[in-house]
Amino acid sequence: MNLRWTFSPSRFWAIVVKEFIQMRRDRVTFGMMIGIPLIQLILFGFAINADPKRLPTAVLLADYGPHGRTVLQAIRNSDYFEFTRQVTSEQEAKEVLARGDVQFVINIPPNFSRDVVRGERPTILVEADATDPAATSNAIGSLRLLAGTALRQDFKGPLAFLSQGDEPIDLRIHARYNPEAITQYNIVPGLMGVVLTMTMVMITGLAITRERERGTMENLLSMPTRPFEVMIGKVLPYILVGYVQVALILLAAHLLFKVPLYGSVPMLFLAALVFITANLAMGITFSTMAQNQLQAVQLSFFFFLPSLLLSGFMFPFRGMPQWAQMIGELLPLTHFLRIVRGIMLKGNGPEEIVLQLWQIALFAVVALAIGVKRYRQTLD
Repeated sequence: MNLRWTFSPSRFWAIVVKEFIQMRRDRVTFGMMIGIPLIQLILFGFAINADPKRLPTAVLLADYGPHGRTVLQAIRNSDYFEFTRQVTSEQEAKEVLARGDVQFVINIPPNFSRDVVRGERPTILVEADATDPAATSNAIGSLRLLAGTALRQDFKGPLAFLSQGDEPIDLRIHARYNPEAITQYNIVPGLMGVVLTMTMVMITGLAITRERERGTMENLLSMPTRPFEVMIGKVLPYILVGYVQVALILLAAHLLFKVPLYGSVPMLFLAALVFITANLAMGITFSTMAQNQLQAVQLSFFFFLPSLLLSGFMFPFRGMPQWAQMIGELLPLTHFLRIVRGIMLKGNGPEEIVLQLWQIALFAVVALAIGVKRYRQTLD
C-alpha cells in the first residue's frame, strides 16, 4: 500500500499543533478573530437602537400660562423628548438647530393659554432637525398623537365645552433641512466620510509594511531623512487621491441623487483636508504597528467597524447609550458626518463647524505623533 495516501494520526496532529503555534505567534490575527465578533455582538446588541428617545429639545416659551406647561409636560412624558435648554429668540433657535445642539425646538407662542380658553386653536410650532429621518420619524409621530389629548385633563368644569369638537391646538411640525424625509439626503453625504475612512486608513496602513516586506525599508533607513519627513512624504500623495474621491462623490450627489448643496464648497474641501489627514495619520500608525500587510488590513478594519457603527452613519447617533456616544465622539468620522451634512443640507458656515473641525484636527495630531514615535522605534 502506498503510505503517501494513508491517513496518519501523528502527521495530522502535527499539522494541528503547528497551526496553533502559528496562531499564537500571530497575535494580531488571533486578536481580530476574537475581537471583531465581540465588537459586533456588543455594538449590535447594546449600542444600536433604531428608535431613539430622550432627544435633546429646546423650548422657546413665550407664554407661562398653565395650558402651555401642560402641553410641555405631555411632550416630556412621551419619552421621546428631553428638554435640555430654553432659548429666548427665533434666531437662537435657528442657531442651535444648525449646530446640531438639539434635535427639536418647541415654540409656545404668546397668549397661548388665553387663546386656548377662548377656543381659538393657537398654534404650536415644532421645528425638527430632519437631516436624519430615522432619528426623528417616531418622535414626530408621537407629537401628532399628543395634539388631541395633551389638554384633555385641563378641560373640566367651566372648560368642559372645549373637549368637544376639533382639537384645541393647531400643532405644526416643520421638518427642516429634509422636509420630504429623503433617505439619500442623509446617506450620500455620509458616504463621503465612510469612503474616505475605509480607503485612506487601509491604503496608508500598507505603506510601511509594504516597504518592509519588499526589502526597501533598508533604503529608507539609510537615507538622511527624518521620521516626520518620511511621514509627510507618504501622506501627501494620498491627500490628492482623497480629494479626487471627494470630488467624485459631490458630482454623484448632485447629478445622480439630486442632493442639495447649500453651503460653501471650498469650506467643505477644507474640512475634508483635515479629515483626510486624520485618517492618513491613523493608517500610518497602523502600518508601524503591523508586522505584515495582512495585519495592517486587519488593524484598519478594527478601526473602520466601530467608526461605521458608532458615528451615526448607519444608525441614529442619539439613539445609542451614553457609553457608546462617548466612544463615537472620539472617532473623526462622527464629527465629519456632522460637518458634511451641515454644510450640504443646512448651509452651515465656519461658526457652526469649527467645534467639530478642531476635534478632528486634535485626533490627527495625536495619531501622527504616535506614528512618528513608533517609526522612530522601527529605526532602532
